[in-house]
Amino acid sequence: MGATGDGDRLPLGVCLRSIRATPEWWLESARRLDEAGFAGVWSWDHFIGQGTDRTVPVVESWTILSMAAAQTKRVTVGPFVMNVMNRHPSVVARMASTLQIASGGRLILGIGIGGAPREHASYGIEFPAAPERVQRLEEAVAVIRALWSGGPVTRPSPFYPLEDAVAFPVPVPPPPIIVGGETRPGAGLAARVGDGWSTFEDNFEANLPVYLESLEAAGRRREDQTVIVGFQGDWLGEKSSVTASGWLVEPRATLERWRAAGADAAIVTARTTEDVDALVDSVSRW
Repeated sequence: MGATGDGDRLPLGVCLRSIRATPEWWLESARRLDEAGFAGVWSWDHFIGQGTDRTVPVVESWTILSMAAAQTKRVTVGPFVMNVMNRHPSVVARMASTLQIASGGRLILGIGIGGAPREHASYGIEFPAAPERVQRLEEAVAVIRALWSGGPVTRPSPFYPLEDAVAFPVPVPPPPIIVGGETRPGAGLAARVGDGWSTFEDNFEANLPVYLESLEAAGRRREDQTVIVGFQGDWLGEKSSVTASGWLVEPRATLERWRAAGADAAIVTARTTEDVDALVDSVSRW
């Protein structure tokens, strides 16, 4: 099952907020979206709140995605996107392999360089400058792919060396790795190492040429990639809502507009029960 879901699923994924959310709300929303026919459910990857009130509840992404996979039948599940600094890639490889097998092949691994320095400082998690995080992401993808072969793997690395590493069972097929990148270098990195690229509506069209040029330079084919455009508005804003979005008003026309722009799939953000209600209600307009 690809990022856009199988043939009779709506060609739209939904990212359910993890900040100011509870596990109960998140799982109930995921079940409703699965039953309504959406392609996938996604989660932010944060540990603490990012606004002025950092005591708000936060749902941990990998835990909730695993629970959601167990409580749904057909939606893909994935982080949008996982911060490479939050977990060692060898551990990610084992987590992802287990979830891919347990879910019947429904995992999509979204991964990026992260961008919450205060969160890292609070938790004592290293947060080097962006150029090093880019290098770490490239190495992390290589480590994850190597371990998905089962091994044994021995490979030098300035960040994540492996020595006689094995990882069984092997996920068949391996989850697609979608690299999130909102900058021109990020788009280029996704083209070099990912199975696809994700970014947001405000920079997608500007950075798409970089992605395509980098794909060609790497000798990789566009038809083998999945390009995802995300819609999140003011991502921490309490008043931001999907209800006025073209995805609800004219979903088919909105899909065609972004496909014409070069995207294969789209993800919208749902922050509230009202957002989920509106998305479920919009199914009749597809």
